[in-house]
Amino acid sequence: MGWGFSFATITPSCEEGLPVTKITFSGLNSTRHRVVARELLNQVSKPFSLPQWNAELRRLQGLDLFSEVTLACEKGEGGLEITYKFTELFYWIPSPAGKKTDQEGWMLGLALAHLNLLGDDIRAEVQYRVSLDPWMDAQEYAFYTSSPWLLNYPVGWNVEFLRTDSWDNLRNYQDRSWYAHGDLKEALWKSLAPLLSGSYRYLEKVGSIPDVGVGVLWDNRDAKMDSRNGFYEELRVTQYGGFLGGPEDYQEYLWDSRVYLGVDRFISHLGWLARYRPGDQGVYDRLQQGGANSLRGFDSDSAIHGKHEILLNAEERFVLLERRPVSVFGANFFWGLQLVGGVDGAFLWDEGAPGWDNYRSAVYAGVHLVIPALDRLRIEVGYSPDGDGPKIAIGLFEKAVSQRWRSR
Repeated sequence: MGWGFSFATITPSCEEGLPVTKITFSGLNSTRHRVVARELLNQVSKPFSLPQWNAELRRLQGLDLFSEVTLACEKGEGGLEITYKFTELFYWIPSPAGKKTDQEGWMLGLALAHLNLLGDDIRAEVQYRVSLDPWMDAQEYAFYTSSPWLLNYPVGWNVEFLRTDSWDNLRNYQDRSWYAHGDLKEALWKSLAPLLSGSYRYLEKVGSIPDVGVGVLWDNRDAKMDSRNGFYEELRVTQYGGFLGGPEDYQEYLWDSRVYLGVDRFISHLGWLARYRPGDQGVYDRLQQGGANSLRGFDSDSAIHGKHEILLNAEERFVLLERRPVSVFGANFFWGLQLVGGVDGAFLWDEGAPGWDNYRSAVYAGVHLVIPALDRLRIEVGYSPDGDGPKIAIGLFEKAVSQRWRSR
């Protein structure tokens, strides 16, 4: 097994203020040039800027396509010739497939993913997963594909299909369902984008449950993965059933807010997720809280459920080990390590305005392993005086992401 590390991201000859005369790319064996070119801030005929290079580096790392990105400069007549050097990740990933849900806990299986289909930053993945406890009590087949661009247009899209057969021990019903979902977002001005989404779910013994949603997103984070600075603001309204058909008729008013502030190795994160759902809702769509993806320090409990929720989070991260490349038998990956500590707060209620009797909170601490494809593996211990002792919580992705789809 061979391991290789490199920490330099820029050569000393990259001198601030000299005009850029030429830009070239090295190491793009599978990735189209346009995928990286649209992330660049330094341009030919303009002065080279170190702050812009630092911002470029974060954007290029956030693509989750490269284990390492470096910049080499050569002084020539009239200015700098700069070369962006890339080490591509191992894009075909046959691997164990993991998922953590409120009702089944950990599900494991097999997955085959491609992180850069056609070299155009398209991610596609097929998965088969089963529950661990009870063993194979739940089964799920899934297909996901997404990209932040449509060809070379700033239209992000996401499509997913799921087949589920499981007993939902939180809501106490047999979930035998087919689910299809799609999202579109178009960047109109800087980081502002309108949103359009739609889903179709068929649940045995219940029928069809369609939904359509519209919204707006303002996302100016420095990177989509392992964000250090910036904010994410999403407002969305979704109609379930009603005039669309099906047994339900309710709306979801969603506000998802995330703020990141990084200073040196410290990253402060504040998060807010509010979902207000007036109307007639089936038991299969009620919300639960407890665990790594909603409220650390508590276990999921079938007795605790509601129509509406607010999730609050304040977290401090310390970058113990910055992201670094590693090569294993010629396959390129990266990893990093962060120490974390924070506070979770949560309201869960049915009617009217929430009161303090609807509120629970906990503190937690742990470590996050930053890795490709999944963003991070979170290992934390949460505690609340209102809970039943310390609870170990293990989750994937940013908690701000996983709490949106934690039930499935």
